Amino acid sequence: MADTPRLAVITGASTGIGLETARELAKRGHHVIITARQQESIDKALAELGHPDEIEGHVLDVSDDGSVDAFFDWLIEEQDHIDILINNAARSSGGYGAAFDAMTADDLIETIDNNAVSAFRTIKRALPLMNEKGYGRIVNVSSGAGQFDELDTSVASYRISKVTMNAVSAIAARQARGNVKVNAVDPGWVKTRMGGDGAEREIPEGAAGIVWAATLPDDGPNGGFFKDGKPIAW
Repeated sequence: MADTPRLAVITGASTGIGLETARELAKRGHHVIITARQQESIDKALAELGHPDEIEGHVLDVSDDGSVDAFFDWLIEEQDHIDILINNAARSSGGYGAAFDAMTADDLIETIDNNAVSAFRTIKRALPLMNEKGYGRIVNVSSGAGQFDELDTSVASYRISKVTMNAVSAIAARQARGNVKVNAVDPGWVKTRMGGDGAEREIPEGAAGIVWAATLPDDGPNGGFFKDGKPIAW
């Protein structure tokens, strides 16, 4: 159980890493709101979790400004605060898997919007609330594919989107005040719908580093990139 129960919001949490992260945070005593674009996906996820009291669901499309605003307006009215924000939502549509010379500008724009601008939208609403309260943990689920020394021409739009997410993380961290921390996490190559069956890691392994960053102590880091709780290069 957590010493101080917190309110956590996880985007894209109806399956995979997001769902496992919700399960683990709830075990630690936190109240968790899982989000997804469709109510059907949320209902299925809650059924899989056994409808625990600590977890509820709410529709949120992080690619839509209106949906993000509506969600945070609801959150402020219902809860008046947010302690933990985990930007896990991502898509693999369009030219996600295309090499650099095969992707189109539209592929790139769509992927950056889905995988990086989406995090900006939620941070824009959550960070002022956290700064005002003096406590917060924002975790952006990134990827080692976005590290500069790992860049190559494969899955180019995805790589560029994660580089962008890392930049959003680093800049947002400089806007954090008090005991508010913003970090990016690489969960590794995980066996999810996006990662595929050939991935190296099981879902709990991928979620562990996210849970670590979401529950950092007061003297924990701010503005870094981490894997398994250890700093890695941008």
